[in-house]
Amino acid sequence: MNSRRSFLRLASSSLVFPYVAKSSWAEASPANRINHASFGGQGMAAMDLRKIASHSSVTVRAIAEIDPSRREKTKAQYKDAKVYSDWREMLEKEGDSLDTANVSTPDHVHASQAMAAMQKGIHIYGQKPLTHGVAESRTLTEYARKHKIVTQMGIQCHSTQEYRTAVRIVHEGMIGKLVEAHSFSHKTWGDPEPRPDRKDKIPSGLDWDQWVGPAPYHDYIKGYYHPGNWRKRLDYGGGTFGDMGCHIYDPTFKALGLTYPISLRSEGPVPNKHNWAVDAVVHYLFPKTPYSEGSQLPVTWYDGATRPPSRVTALLEGKPLPKQGSVIVGTEGVMLLPHLGMPSLYPQKKFEKVKLPVVRGSNHWHDFIDAALGNKPLPSANFDYAGPLTETILLGGIASRFKGEELKWDAAKLEITSHSEASSFVRRKYRTGWEIEGLG
Repeated sequence: MNSRRSFLRLASSSLVFPYVAKSSWAEASPANRINHASFGGQGMAAMDLRKIASHSSVTVRAIAEIDPSRREKTKAQYKDAKVYSDWREMLEKEGDSLDTANVSTPDHVHASQAMAAMQKGIHIYGQKPLTHGVAESRTLTEYARKHKIVTQMGIQCHSTQEYRTAVRIVHEGMIGKLVEAHSFSHKTWGDPEPRPDRKDKIPSGLDWDQWVGPAPYHDYIKGYYHPGNWRKRLDYGGGTFGDMGCHIYDPTFKALGLTYPISLRSEGPVPNKHNWAVDAVVHYLFPKTPYSEGSQLPVTWYDGATRPPSRVTALLEGKPLPKQGSVIVGTEGVMLLPHLGMPSLYPQKKFEKVKLPVVRGSNHWHDFIDAALGNKPLPSANFDYAGPLTETILLGGIASRFKGEELKWDAAKLEITSHSEASSFVRRKYRTGWEIEGLG
């Protein structure tokens, strides 16, 4: 791809990645090859990288993996790639030759890595949630649109037969106009206990300052943050809702034609000083859509031990709820959609002889690469779709801090107009030395 020759420099304690605009959404590399990089080498990044690398046009050129033990494993798996400990160095040395990258790191560095790469003209496959902060999602979405960056969020279930079929059922009006929706997860990515009052020795070779990156600095505590428990921590993850909401809300969001909520209210426990709570209940109100009944459309999220009320589960005629999924209620019927399962419709007697549409799935990762090559249109989970979805999820986290209070959301202004303190959480503050120009 051309027009991506830029440089990385440190100035005024900020990371600056000047951008040179492309001339099209996707200009193919010589010989239709894609030079790919990965932010992260193991964990979720391992799956993303493996799936992307399975595309016949992809060459894995560079990987940034901060953990020394994971870095050695990554080197053994991708012997032809250059493996770095610092993602900034990777972009500095490799960025001008890169076409695509996946950002598959902890939530708190998603926005910084994605924006820095996009400013070098690199197409981005970004893991869910797209960002850690609400305003960050809007910034990435608008930047990608303006500069014609091909994007895809890592909600791979979005491209499955099960989820696409559920969306088609709703859009064909099989359950009538939509009245309400409920989504839930049994996971418990939270912690009611206070943070341990200790400071542990940082493992040899692990750059803890870089791991923290733009987020507030906390001392290393063994097993408390890295490698996985960061999801429970306010400054680094998004709790159960941040982890699973983008997956489970996705087919509901798509099927109902949602964009931004009008208001929301949390009835679940409040996070403590450092950690997300569990057993969330977050009520949203969305404006009327082409698929809904009435002037507003209520949608509710539950996690941990909480579930939709009995008046909703009774509509399933004794069918038990799965551990994760959604119930969408229409004027002519009800759809139960298990997470990664085929939908079923109720009342059973009404739909027992109805042939349901089945929509073929696609390879979520390959769709992204094909679009970057210019062989397909923009992927369906591009940031114009994934950005509003992520904003909605992250607003739920803000609401959980203010139990019982209705938060009115002005999407155009990126502001919670009814609550100035809640609105202060919309935008993140970046740690000195880790700011990205144009972000924040």
